[in-house]
Amino acid sequence: MSQEINKITVDIFGERLIVRGEGTIAHIQSLAYEVDKKMRIISERLPRLSLHQVAVLAALNFADELAKLREEYETLMELLGEKPE
Repeated sequence: MSQEINKITVDIFGERLIVRGEGTIAHIQSLAYEVDKKMRIISERLPRLSLHQVAVLAALNFADELAKLREEYETLMELLGEKPE
């Protein structure tokens, strides 16, 4: 069963973007908020970076967080005696 596709306008780092996704509107807004927050933190720490550089660093930060969570998940699944997917 597929979810309904939602379309919403969000503001990320001063840019208005139209986002389409299968999540709820609240979920999409939450994701946009997290991206905006991460970009603003990076920009505050490194104010001379361009928008593009801030976006790339934010993506790298999220990729690092995801990799760490996957590793933790695999470790937990092994401890439970289950094979991770």
